[in-house]
This record gives sequence, structure tokens and C-alpha cells, in this order.
Amino acid sequence: MSQSRLYAHPDTSLHECVISLGSNIEPERHAAEALAILGQECELVARSREIVTTPVGYQEQPNFLNAALLVRTRLSMVDFRDYLKSVEDRLGRVRGPIKSGPRTMDLDIVAWDGELVDEGYLDHDYVRVPVDELLANSGRTPTSQKC
Repeated sequence: MSQSRLYAHPDTSLHECVISLGSNIEPERHAAEALAILGQECELVARSREIVTTPVGYQEQPNFLNAALLVRTRLSMVDFRDYLKSVEDRLGRVRGPIKSGPRTMDLDIVAWDGELVDEGYLDHDYVRVPVDELLANSGRTPTSQKC
């Protein structure tokens, strides 16, 4: 995917990361635990409200709780992605044969320093709606929208 600017990143020594959060196994508990971990281990700048969405792909599973988070970190994008996978693991994430199957927690990087890095934002309302709310509420004006 070619990178495009999602929002203007303020000049800072920390990287800004927009994260898409999703859970459909005890979602309220796991979302609260993810927020607690990220709030203690990163600089949690803002979050969207939580929305409930129907599954995409594999349908024989509960609805998802989705949200978006804005955090700052000193880690590189590769190291931060690994960190997010470790948070998923700490929250009991099991990666099974069905990629779009049930999960305790899914944390994906949507934007890094204002650059869109995940096409899920363009393709899925469950990513785009919380991210757009997050950007608007945190004073970051989206510069790239789905047409």
C-alpha cells in the first residue's frame, strides 16, 4: 500500500500512532484491560467511543466492540507493532486457523505519524468511524477520506 497522509502530525520527538481496537470475547473487560495497559506503558492521548459492529468474514461469532486510540511512543513502528502483539498475547489472544475469527483483543496500527498504513481504514466502517471520531475529537483534521 502506498502511504497517504491521514492527518497532520504535530512536530514532536515522540511517534504518534492511531490504533484500531477490536474484541468479541468478553469485549468490555478486554477493552478496559487494553486501555489500562496502554495507559500505563504508553502515552495515551485520546480515544474514541466504543461501537458495536457485526463480524466481517466469518459470521458464526459474537458482534465486535471496536474503538480507536491515539498514543505516543518512542518505539519504532516495527517495535511498536511487536509490542501491540505482545499486549494481545497478554490479554489471551489465540491466533487460530480462522483469521477473522473470535478474539479477546486485536490491536492494529492504522496511522503512524499521520501516515495511513492500514487499508482497513479505507475498507471498513468498524475502523474508519472510530478513527474519524478520534481525529476530530483530538484536534487532528483528517486529510484523507473514503470517497
